[in-house]
Amino acid sequence: MKHFFLASIIAGALALPAFAADYSIMAPAGPGGGWDQTARSLQTVLQDEKISGAVQVVNVPGAGGTIGLAQFASQNSGNPNALIVGGYVMVGAILTNQSPVSLKDVTPIARLTGEYEAIVVPAASPIQNMEDLVKALKADPGAVSWAGGSAGGTDHITAGLIAKAAGVDPTKINYVAYSGGGEALAAILGNQVTAGISGYGEFEAQVKAGTLRLIAISSAERVEGIDAPTIKEGGLDVVVENWRMVAAAPGLSAEQVAAVNADIEKVVNSAAWKDILTTKGWQNTYLAGDAFKAQLDKDVAATESILKDIGLVK
Repeated sequence: MKHFFLASIIAGALALPAFAADYSIMAPAGPGGGWDQTARSLQTVLQDEKISGAVQVVNVPGAGGTIGLAQFASQNSGNPNALIVGGYVMVGAILTNQSPVSLKDVTPIARLTGEYEAIVVPAASPIQNMEDLVKALKADPGAVSWAGGSAGGTDHITAGLIAKAAGVDPTKINYVAYSGGGEALAAILGNQVTAGISGYGEFEAQVKAGTLRLIAISSAERVEGIDAPTIKEGGLDVVVENWRMVAAAPGLSAEQVAAVNADIEKVVNSAAWKDILTTKGWQNTYLAGDAFKAQLDKDVAATESILKDIGLVK
């Protein structure tokens, strides 16, 4: 009888569902920006789809994500439940800040999304289109102020590429870096800057409300659902796509990395995630494993070259 009772307990235990990891996701920026939105979107889908247990999001802003990256790498070695979001902005910030910690100090899991850069001006601005902005930039580069994300990030790179394509010295641009999308948006709406530059999703509500004027998008061709010409249509050969990724802690076993990869793959394949992409205007650029690591190496090399071209890295 004892043996039967013990066997029943064991069988019952084996029948229980596998333990779902309780993840903590670091967004290495302030609330409201693209990384924060990405982290909270992951949180929502991991929880709502029962892929994970409770998921916590932690914001650690500063220096284009490199402050958060350094903290994440040093505090989470071997922790399979710790994740960090990042992306193209972080690649540039690591180079411009000469960060001692790089993406080699974490475990890249997957590229998740891509988003084109949007150029906006306050609704009351005399600048009506990209041609007007370029004209002002050529007349006096320093008088045209740009609000965007961290120094050396996608927004800064795009502003530099616009200047370079317009024949203006990129080192002369007046770029004002903000650590969170909310701060940059407030500066643009408050007419404290000439133009704003960020992912379209961060401006969409204000564009639709009529408080911001969208004058260009950084895609190669017009994007369905976004009522704006491309920068190329404005006469400048500039195409930029910001991408965002998720990484895990350093020091994980192959089995732990595989488990995280499996969870992220479930997120990306869920209807809930696809709905979020549609709502936010994010492109699905999912790429995982060795293919992502190889692409990441290429992107780091290309970004270093761009930053040297526009004078942000020696």
